[in-house]
Amino acid sequence: MGAGAEALHDPFLMLGMAAAAARIRQAVEQDEKVLVYGDYDADGVSSTSLMVLLFRELGLRHDYYIPHRTKEGYGMNVAAVDKAASEGYSLIVTVDNGISAVEPIAHARSLGISVVVTDHHEPPEVLPEADAIVNPKQPGCPYPFKGLAGAGVAFKLAQALLGRAPLEWSDIAALGTVADLMPLTDENRILVRSGLQCVRRSPRAGFRALAEVSGVSTAALAASDLGFQMGPRINAAGRLEHAAPAVRLLVSDNMDEAQQIAAELDELNIRRRSVVEQITKEAEAAWQERCRRAEAEGMPHPGVIVLAGAGWNPGVIGIVASKLLERHYRPAVLLGLDESTGLCKGSARSISGFDLYEALSTCKHLMEHFGGHAAAAGMTLKREHLDELERGLCVEAERQLTPDDYVPVSEIDLVCSPSEATLATIEQLARLEPFGSGNPVPKVLVQSSRLAELRTMGKSSAHLKLSLAEAGGQPLLDAVGFGLGGMAELLSGSSEADIVGELSVNEWNGRRRAQLMIRDLRVSEPRVYDWRGNRDPAAILLQLRDRLLQEQSSAVVIASERALPPQLHQESAAGSAGQGQAQACIQVCRPDQLPPGGFRSCEVVLLERPASWTELERCLQLSPDVAALHLLFRREPLREDWTERKKMGELYAWLKRLSPLEGSREAAARRLAAQSGCPPEAAAAALDAFAELDFIRYEADCWSMNAAPAKRDLSDSISYQRAVEERRLSDLLQGECEAIRSWLGQLARGAQTV
Repeated sequence: MGAGAEALHDPFLMLGMAAAAARIRQAVEQDEKVLVYGDYDADGVSSTSLMVLLFRELGLRHDYYIPHRTKEGYGMNVAAVDKAASEGYSLIVTVDNGISAVEPIAHARSLGISVVVTDHHEPPEVLPEADAIVNPKQPGCPYPFKGLAGAGVAFKLAQALLGRAPLEWSDIAALGTVADLMPLTDENRILVRSGLQCVRRSPRAGFRALAEVSGVSTAALAASDLGFQMGPRINAAGRLEHAAPAVRLLVSDNMDEAQQIAAELDELNIRRRSVVEQITKEAEAAWQERCRRAEAEGMPHPGVIVLAGAGWNPGVIGIVASKLLERHYRPAVLLGLDESTGLCKGSARSISGFDLYEALSTCKHLMEHFGGHAAAAGMTLKREHLDELERGLCVEAERQLTPDDYVPVSEIDLVCSPSEATLATIEQLARLEPFGSGNPVPKVLVQSSRLAELRTMGKSSAHLKLSLAEAGGQPLLDAVGFGLGGMAELLSGSSEADIVGELSVNEWNGRRRAQLMIRDLRVSEPRVYDWRGNRDPAAILLQLRDRLLQEQSSAVVIASERALPPQLHQESAAGSAGQGQAQACIQVCRPDQLPPGGFRSCEVVLLERPASWTELERCLQLSPDVAALHLLFRREPLREDWTERKKMGELYAWLKRLSPLEGSREAAARRLAAQSGCPPEAAAAALDAFAELDFIRYEADCWSMNAAPAKRDLSDSISYQRAVEERRLSDLLQGECEAIRSWLGQLARGAQTV
């Protein structure tokens, strides 16, 4: 589709447009008073502002009315209609609402007031008897694009009345479209692209003031700035107080006035964040309690989150619903309870695959009012119907969703290496703008990236900062994960990761560099944490214990009981007696008694060296679910390798000198070690190998040389092979961490293929 006005559809293709335009022209000709009836969210404010600008240009006597979110709720109400009648209005034009206002519109008509409805929400079964209804989603409407926002429908009405597309107002239409999460396809794409160009070239006072308080540049404005910076400040007015100042901001030509209003909206937005944070904490606690009740009853967690709280501000609970959806990835309905009336007013957000409007329609008998679309909705109901609403929505979730639908999926658009994530690549991707709902920012997978640097940033180390490189190379790409600081511990045990994010440009001190905004990441191989130089392994163990309790996970600690910190020793004892509450998170395994069936837990901790490194390797090979290996044992200096053939020859020569050697294997090994200077375990291994090859014989508690041994190679001895392997693993596991990670990863891949 083209990018300019010529590519826009004919507005008169929309059902009801001709009647709506004719009624408004009649109002112009007869000098009627016209009231714009808007809504309090960013789309409603944008729609109202567009109508104000249109009616100014048409020379209409007009004003606007936006209901108070808390006191009046969404949409037209009879009291507001009575007020309009008392003030002499003969025509009401709704924007971003009205499609469900059957009773208020009937009341307006009874008072002699004409009503033109412009809306984009899903129409109910019974439509209001208005003079005209303009909504591309209404039955029988042939309009080719159904995804317009309320501001988009208002823009089409303006196009019909002016006989041209008023692209000078597309900035306001773009704000409403992006803020209401409409798909950036078809006409929305044209409106948003044109609107961004308007702001970049010559921003109106309201947009300049909003940009200043938001900390964004009008010259480089992106759709994401409308959605995440400007939109929330416009919304803040209606969420906490009244939306009227936001309309004044968008239609103002006075920069001083615009700056004052923008500053007020910014303060409201700060307050809004604080309120959201508090309600989110309360809602999360309520959800956890709801899940605990379900578990106690032997039931699964509800398929839909339905929560209500006294005093929860209905103006912000839609944001809280989005936050809970993001955390738990299931549809969320949040309601604020007014204890004086017993009414709950709420907002809902949905996941892919669950049509929220359809689900709510099956429960419409429980609600005083509801409306919305597949992804978002609002509703009002009595407190006593809350449990039944949850049951009804959960039944719908079972019908519409499968278990896989509850697993969030990161859609990948592009796979690249750190060296390919350049400014040139970003410039090429920018040709796909504007980005938003329906045309998201391309998700880039930077695969198997080497973690050259890892640190946290911000208050309480809340954010993650990585430097990514290719194998053996220098850091090439910075990656930032806001709110992902908690992933630092996971990544600190890894050398590489697969990272999904969005490429962006970081400008600092005149330098422009590519960076990746992290959206998801994965460590596919077991982690290795190297604590071998730490002077307080007990503290490390206790921190690990606390994390495992929080994650409801577990670990095996290879150590003798005497090596455990007193706290863990007590918990281990309590656990063995069946008295502890979370003792299972730490299990203790003696260094000389590794489990024959492998480890059946998430993480393995080497507090002491195992008696046999080959036995440790065997256990890990049997344990595909081991997620991490913690190295806490003391690192020993590298010793001579007595499995070398030259050294084995020296030991053989010593045996000839000492033969016959009396005593058990252990006694003979001690004497051989004392004479040759090798460790006792190396002497014992040599005795085993030479005996296996029949170079020496053990008879009558005495070790003696075979006078005529057959010529055989050392490698023919299984005992010698085992000693060589033991030495190799000892060197490996007391060596560099990168080599240990590679070894453990190979074991994990081998275990998964068995």
